[in-house]
Order: sequence, then C-alpha cells, then structure tokens
Amino acid sequence: MGYDPKNPMEGRITDLGPRYYGDFLPPVIKENKGKWLYHEILEPGVLVHVSETGAKVYTVRCGSARLLTVNRVRLYCDIADKCCGGYLRFTTRNNVEFMVDSEDKLAALKAELASHKDVLPIGGTGACVTNIVHTQGWVHCHTPATDASGPVKAVMDDLFEYFGSMTLPAQVRIALACCLNMCGAVHASDIAILGIHRKPPMIDNDRISGVCEIPLAIASCPLGAVKPAKATNSAGEEVKSVKVNAERCMFCGNCYTMCPAMPLADPEGDGIAILVGGKVSNSKSAPKFSKLVVPFLPNTTPRWPETVACVRQILEAYAKDAKKYERLGEWAERIGWEKFFEKTGLPFTEKSIDDYRLAYDTWRTTTQFKYTSHTAAYTK
Repeated sequence: MGYDPKNPMEGRITDLGPRYYGDFLPPVIKENKGKWLYHEILEPGVLVHVSETGAKVYTVRCGSARLLTVNRVRLYCDIADKCCGGYLRFTTRNNVEFMVDSEDKLAALKAELASHKDVLPIGGTGACVTNIVHTQGWVHCHTPATDASGPVKAVMDDLFEYFGSMTLPAQVRIALACCLNMCGAVHASDIAILGIHRKPPMIDNDRISGVCEIPLAIASCPLGAVKPAKATNSAGEEVKSVKVNAERCMFCGNCYTMCPAMPLADPEGDGIAILVGGKVSNSKSAPKFSKLVVPFLPNTTPRWPETVACVRQILEAYAKDAKKYERLGEWAERIGWEKFFEKTGLPFTEKSIDDYRLAYDTWRTTTQFKYTSHTAAYTK
C-alpha cells in the first residue's frame, strides 16, 4: 500500500518517534483538561488543583537529582505504582511529582514518601529555593569550565533549609551552566552559577592536521579570532595550523567542538562567575536578564566552598531586605544596584559594567545615582 499524505498514520508499521503525551496523563487530568479553575499550595511541596467539575488533583513535589541511577528510577516507579496508579512526572527543574485524586490517597502517598525522606525530600513550591536546574558539566560535556552536578549538590546541601519551607520573600530560582554557551537557564535566573573560561584555546600542532579540517576550525569562530597559520610540531616539522587572536576570543569553545586539537579546559583559567536578578515571570515586572556580580571564583573541588558561601551571602541579604513577593532582581532594582553590592557585601568591579556591542540599552542613562561605600572609589 502506498503512502497517503492525507492519512499519514494509515498503515504505519513503525514505532519511531515519541508516543503521544496524552497517553501518559493520569485519568483525572485527562478528563479535566481545560477545565481547571485554580490551584493552591496546601503546605510546602503539596499542591491541589481544582476543576470546574469538582475534581481535584493533589500533587506532592519531591527533590530529585538530575543524574539518576536505574535503582532511583525504579524507586520512583514503585512509589507511583503503589500510590498513584503508576503515574508521575518530572518538572523542568528536575523535581519529581506524584499525583493522586483524593485526600485519602494523598495521606497514603505522604506516608510512603516519609519512609524515603532521605532521597525524596518534599518541597520546592512557593517562596522557596526550588531544585537547581543545571547542565552536564564534567560528566558529559566537552567544553565545561566547571562541573555541574558537583557544585549543585554542594549549594543545595547548604541551602536545603529553604527547599522544604516557604520563608523567603518570593521564589528563588537558581541555575548552573558549566560554560557561557548557557545550556542551563542562567541568563534568566534569580541566582546563576556560570562556568567561565579565561584563556584562549591551546593548539596541539602534533594532532591538528590529522584530526581537524583547518577551514572548518576557522569558520567555527563566531568572532573571527581563528586564522590559518604555519606552525612547527614537536618533531620540528612545519605543519598547517591556526593561530588565535586572544583579543577577539570570547572563550566559547566552538572551535574545540569542530577541532579536538584546540582544547580550552585549563585548571587555573577555568572557574565560576555569579550572576543575579534574572527571571522569566512577568507577574510584577517584565522578564529580566541576569547581571554579572562576581566575575570569578575558583574551581575548589570537591565542595566549591567559595561558590557555596557566595550564593548563601546573596540569598540571605535578599531574604532579610526584600519585600513580600519581590523577586531578587526586583529588589536590586528598587534599592539600586549600588545598594545591592553594599547589602550583599560583594565587591563591585569594572567587570560588572556591560561592554558588549549592544550594551547601550542596558546602561543607566539618567542622573539618578545611589551613593554607597561600594561606589565611592568609582565616583572620585
């Protein structure tokens, strides 16, 4: 039978491609699609959605790691089979959610989760620090400047008190991207942990002509920093290679993606930057991009104490001073970024001044200025 473009599924004999998402919805959700009236947070980590039909869905959100073992996935599935009719879902921030349709089932679910509280902590809703969304890091990515799951584990261990409570002025979204290509949500998060390279790629002239297409390596650079060159390898032979204009390089690693003889990773040059104030929500103010506040922290493995301390320092200053429902970036804009640096105790440096081509739109162009001890050195 020939293919009929008007009936593409007719006669299909392959299961290639994803299943229809509706097949995985709990019955109560499928039956009430488009009919939900409102939802409430009953307690940290526990929500209820109410339908116009009177049906209710109770959701319990638990923290989960992004990198999971098969045993952990089996545990999730066992709990879902036992308490939730076999249904569960993952949030975009790597929490796992279990859903039931009655208060009796909710009580049984919470009792079951209580027996696994060491690996399934309940929380992550409302005015809290929810799970940290992050990228691959050293476990998989080929251009990271820091690890991902390592710093995330260390930071969340330190901030765990804020996961299962709702004591902050508003929700705080923390994200980590292991390099400035930003596979994570660090460009629009309240607190962002960003791996950064500070040195241009090294060139392995012994390998480059054998493993790289020189024109492809040159074309891969978005800033034209890579140019063709002649070089001498370790055997004293002249080979076709490239050279890098360090003034133009932005350390993105795109050349290494195309040419494995141009590695970027460096123990001393690589580290972490902290950005703050981003958000996607438009409930009180427009979405915002994150702003750089700490240009560099070292990769102090295995627990990244400098990064952990810096994130807590920012969070506690925000928690102490912000108004209810005020996101971190909204707080910083209300008090002034000068005061932000003063209240958080972070040193202000010229690295926090945007200097890219389209930066004019980000500059303050009024005469308003909030003088603080942190800005005194820059106003003389």
